Amino acid sequence: MTVPESSGTPAGATPGTPGSPVRIDGPWTHRHVAANGARFHIAELGDGPLVLLLHGFPQFWWTWRHQLTALADAGFRAVAMDLRGVGGSDRTPRGYDPANLALDITGVVRSLGEPDAALVGHDLGGYLAWTAAVMRPKLVRRLVVSSMPHPRRWRSAMLADPAQTRAGSYVWGFQRPWLPERRLVADDAALVGQLIRDWSGARLPDDEAVDVYRRAMTIPSTAHCSIEPYRWMVRSLARPDGLQFNRRMKRPVRVPTLHLHGSADPVMRTRSAAGSGEYVEAPYRWRLFDGLGHFPHEEDPLAFSSELVNWLKDPEPDR
Repeated sequence: MTVPESSGTPAGATPGTPGSPVRIDGPWTHRHVAANGARFHIAELGDGPLVLLLHGFPQFWWTWRHQLTALADAGFRAVAMDLRGVGGSDRTPRGYDPANLALDITGVVRSLGEPDAALVGHDLGGYLAWTAAVMRPKLVRRLVVSSMPHPRRWRSAMLADPAQTRAGSYVWGFQRPWLPERRLVADDAALVGQLIRDWSGARLPDDEAVDVYRRAMTIPSTAHCSIEPYRWMVRSLARPDGLQFNRRMKRPVRVPTLHLHGSADPVMRTRSAAGSGEYVEAPYRWRLFDGLGHFPHEEDPLAFSSELVNWLKDPEPDR
């Protein structure tokens, strides 16, 4: 279901309206779709089988700008969505647990009028892509995850591997009330730029790109909503809802899966991500990008897009 854009709104007043920090011009088109009780901003380009792109923290749909054009040129319908609470999507007071966020994603697939999609997720978007493939397997044609292990691997690494616990210290820091949000938006979201640079490999992002992410984080309520999924991931570790989710994720992924990772990722160690294939009962391919950090799709978009497109077009990907 497509939601018509409102008219007469001052430029920049509302996330997703013309002139806002997230409605960036390009060959793609912007619109909103309704799904799972909320409204989601998307940027789309091309025609063909649907590929739905899911961003991570601290970014929004624009992180996939290179892949949108590469996928469209390769004959796919490429759609990058803003997750709940981020970019031009609705900022709801609740609904930031992974099960509900995964239903947002599969709901968007349905609202786009497609029978299924190849999900491509980075960081938190990858965590949710893993989840959606387990929860709604009929709606996921293929799965591509970057810079994020399977949720059960993430849980065990964060709890049992001291090196990963240190690398993911920002997640533990998010558990404090209010202070993380204030730090994220202080000095025009200077921390966002610092995190992106610190988490990248040798190929640092340019200042203009970093400024785009800083502006998007300063939209009211974005910092809070961006942090809420991580609060659930930690606070639910010993709660019944978290234990139930962890048991649910024992179900194997039964669609072909491509797992991409940067060898120099400082926040999600290669050791933590590797081995996620044990939860996949389908062709699984692991690809490590030498020298790249936490954002391989932006650090080397040509190599990342080439790997992605070639795998999506391969009718029989090898295990």
